[in-house]
Amino acid sequence: MAETVTAFIALGSNLDDPRAQVERGFAALAALPHTTLSARSRLYRTPPWGVIDQPDFVNAVARLETTLAPRALLDALLAIEARAGRVRGARNGPRILDLDLLLYGDLVIDEPGFVVPHPRLHERAFVLLPLADVAPDFDVPGRGYVRDLAAQVDTTGCVPVADEFRSKRLS
Repeated sequence: MAETVTAFIALGSNLDDPRAQVERGFAALAALPHTTLSARSRLYRTPPWGVIDQPDFVNAVARLETTLAPRALLDALLAIEARAGRVRGARNGPRILDLDLLLYGDLVIDEPGFVVPHPRLHERAFVLLPLADVAPDFDVPGRGYVRDLAAQVDTTGCVPVADEFRSKRLS
């Protein structure tokens, strides 16, 4: 039997009820064969990155325990995106559901179209904040601990969704 590996998946959406899209993404990840959804971050409302003329995103991170091989897991993520209606358009543009394989254990993969750890994970608050919710002590190969990486990025505009709604009710 294959060894169980911990993998981390970033989820994001800014179209067609983004919060519901991310929740459906969590459910789809939990339903993957040979995989357990072992933890999920809070949901964060985050400003767009790259292409800024688009709606805010809802982002989160899932922690999976899986025996799927890295490429099989990536293929499963792409299939979930396709079932959600994802059409690949402009890089960093709007999307119904985006699932990125951030980390697969301590494995380093550098193949055409497939890089793990995710090559820009250490630069993005919308990934690091939710990743810190579920794995602050994880050592990202070649980069350092998640908690330290999260402390080094600009988190302006990245707000936990529950906090966002709480502040709206109070004001």
